[in-house]
Amino acid sequence: MRLFALFLCFFSLTSGSVLAQSGYFEDAYRFSKSTPAGSARIVGVGGTQWSLGGDVSNLSGNPAGLGFFRNSEASLSLGYDLWSADATYLGQTKSYSTSDFSLPNLSFVGASPKGPLEKGAFKGGAWGFSIQRIANFSNKFGYYSDKLGESSIIDFYLKDASGIAESEIERRGLTGLAYQTYLINPIAVDANGNPITNPKSYDSFVLGVPFQDENITQKGNASQINFGYGANFNHKLFIGGSLGIRSLEFSSIKKYNEAFANEPLINSSLLENLYINGTGVNLNLGAIYKPIDYVNLGFVLQTPTWFALNEEYDASLSANYANYYFAQENKTLGTENAVSDVFLSNYGLRTPFKIGGGATIFLGKHGFISADVDWVDYSVARINSTDFNEAPDNQVIQDLYTSTINYRLGGEAKIEKWRIRAGYAYMGDPYLISSSVDQSTQQLSGGIGAQFKSFKLDFSLVNQKFNSLYRSYKVLDNNGLNYGPLTEIKNSITSAVITVGFNF
Repeated sequence: MRLFALFLCFFSLTSGSVLAQSGYFEDAYRFSKSTPAGSARIVGVGGTQWSLGGDVSNLSGNPAGLGFFRNSEASLSLGYDLWSADATYLGQTKSYSTSDFSLPNLSFVGASPKGPLEKGAFKGGAWGFSIQRIANFSNKFGYYSDKLGESSIIDFYLKDASGIAESEIERRGLTGLAYQTYLINPIAVDANGNPITNPKSYDSFVLGVPFQDENITQKGNASQINFGYGANFNHKLFIGGSLGIRSLEFSSIKKYNEAFANEPLINSSLLENLYINGTGVNLNLGAIYKPIDYVNLGFVLQTPTWFALNEEYDASLSANYANYYFAQENKTLGTENAVSDVFLSNYGLRTPFKIGGGATIFLGKHGFISADVDWVDYSVARINSTDFNEAPDNQVIQDLYTSTINYRLGGEAKIEKWRIRAGYAYMGDPYLISSSVDQSTQQLSGGIGAQFKSFKLDFSLVNQKFNSLYRSYKVLDNNGLNYGPLTEIKNSITSAVITVGFNF
């Protein structure tokens, strides 16, 4: 389990009081956030959908919008993503890119409207189901520098080993691997030269600082199956709900290297493999009200997703010495290797709930302008498990994350059968402690579509930009500040979506 893992991507630059070694707090944010998604129409208008009805995306957005359907519809979307990352460490930048094809949306809506002469406030409704991809985890990043770093991962091993008896040290995850490969060694005699039984203090004969580089490859996505229904009352009030069954897969391969000059250690390499999968469930409730014919007002409440997750983790460490004679054990060191067990664990994750509202103004038959705003508090996410102590991660979640206000603005112009769309979205910085790097997300989108009698075709192109911070490991100075290697990453994701829909 990652209770023993070096999954220490601590994003804060200034806080030294928040300590965690397991890394599950990262999952709380990674698996909670989602970007505007759905049909190419909705993506093209910036993801605005809290008050827009009559789109298959309502199944995961505002299910009240299903009540607008007067005809049944089947819809299929195809997508392509290009994720670029420029990582800067010690003033040196390295670029990465990865791409993939996807099926972001497959939907069916069955409409059952009442006839114009039927009495009663209830005017019918529509049910539907969809499969939507709501998150993409596939990317590559890392760093490289030909400048000496400010610390070594050996500093982390030494701090982590302090107070751990030699008889227990091999079972202490990555620090145990460092012990097995002689990167750290017990202080076996006291100041008077007397042997120490089962010592609890460690040092290293590697004293300098290294050149450092790391490469991280992540893959996976999160998808959701939605089942929903929306009802129409007097063509004024629309109410709906949907059930979401979410699934996710995530894998990470991290390779961290250090190279030394004029030291007994030539280089070392740490490889970590992590795989997570699981399912979750959530509910989505919404309403849309039309105070006048040309205005829609929408409201949405999305419950937390309750996940049950499984993971596998293993690590290996290799240290290459220059035939160094280690007198303490009467051994000449060459290439020393150590491999961890495969750790299996299960844990639950409760993501934050989301509340949102929006308004749409229709410009006669010429188009519309729509705006959304929503609020989500990432600090209320929680980890639970019987396989490990989740308390440190839950404390980090509370101390590290905060609430965000996200907003979206978009519009559509109608010119005969053609539709021209544009949109903008902003997702706030989720980190409570401010740093020199703004980690909010901004998104620009546009699209075009054609509407025929029983067929429609839409295309959208969207670019999303955000900055992130990455630390390979954590080492605290006397003021409690982390001076492990810090990498600033500028991310740019360009996505293209094509949606084809059939009305009947």
